[in-house]
Amino acid sequence: MKFHGIYTPAVTPYHDDGSINWKGFSDCIEHLASSGVHGIILGGSTGEYYAQTAQERYDLNTRAKDIIKSTTSLIVGTGAIRTEDSIEYGKAAKAAGADAILITTPPYALPTEEENAIHALRVDEATGLPIMLYNYPGRMGVTMGEDYFTRVSKSPNVQAIKESTGSMESVHMLARQFPNIALSCGWDDQALEFFAWGATSWVCAGSNFLPSEHIALYEACVVEKNFDKGRRIMSAFLPFMNFLDAGKFVQSIKFGVSLVGLDAGPPRAPLQPLTGEVQEKLKEIVRTVKSEISDILKDTKND
Repeated sequence: MKFHGIYTPAVTPYHDDGSINWKGFSDCIEHLASSGVHGIILGGSTGEYYAQTAQERYDLNTRAKDIIKSTTSLIVGTGAIRTEDSIEYGKAAKAAGADAILITTPPYALPTEEENAIHALRVDEATGLPIMLYNYPGRMGVTMGEDYFTRVSKSPNVQAIKESTGSMESVHMLARQFPNIALSCGWDDQALEFFAWGATSWVCAGSNFLPSEHIALYEACVVEKNFDKGRRIMSAFLPFMNFLDAGKFVQSIKFGVSLVGLDAGPPRAPLQPLTGEVQEKLKEIVRTVKSEISDILKDTKND
C-alpha cells in the first residue's frame, strides 16, 4: 500500500444519550468517500475510540467497509493498553477488510523503546497488514525513537508513520535515517514543513469537513511541487489550526462536521460540546479559510 494523500480520521456520531448514531456515521463515511480524500481512518482519537466498547469498534469497522468497499482506503486503529487487545483489534480490522492498520504506543504503560517495538511487531505478526505507525507522546507518554524505528523498520509491513511529536528534529531523523518509512504529517501547523521533507500524506481531522482545502495543500506541495502556492494555502489555514490547538479538539471537529449539514452529535463523556460563543468563532474562522483558499486556487489556476 502506498500512503499518499489526505487521510481523514473520521468522527463517530452519537445521539444525545451517548449511543452511536448509525445513520449519522453512514452519512459521514459516504461524505468522505465522495469528497476525494485518499483514505479514512477509524479507531483514532478523533473518532473517540477510547470511549468505545470493543464490539462498537468492530461494528464501526464493518459498517465503514460496507459503505466504501474498495473506493477509498480504510485504515483501522489498534490502540489499547494491553498488547493482547491490540492484537484482537488488528485481527478484527483484517476480518472487516481494512487495507492497513494504525499502531500506536500503549497508553499509560510507559514501555521502553524495546518493549514498545515488541508490542508493534506482535500486532504485525498477528495481522500481516500494511502498518502506519502513530507517534503521539502527548497522549501516550512515550516517544518512538531511533531504537524503536531501527527494530520495527525491519518488518516490510511498517510502511508509514503519522508523526505527531511536534518536533521537527523527529521529522529530520525519520527523513534522513528511515526513508523506507513514509512520512505522514500528524502535526497540522507543520504540514508545509513535512511536505518539504518528503512527506507523502497528511492525517488531518479538519478534512472531515474541509476535505477540498486539505487536498489543495497536499496537491500544491506533493503533486505540483509548487511551494509558493503551498505557503499561501498554509498561511490561510493557520488561524484554523491555531484554533484547534487551543483546546476542545474533538468537539471542534464535530461541530465543524455539522457546518456541512452532517449530524456528528455531541462527544461522549467526559468531553462536553462547544459553547455557543465558541461555535460562532469557529464558524467564522471556517468561512474565512474556505474563502481565502478558494481565492488562492483561482489565482493560481494557470500556474
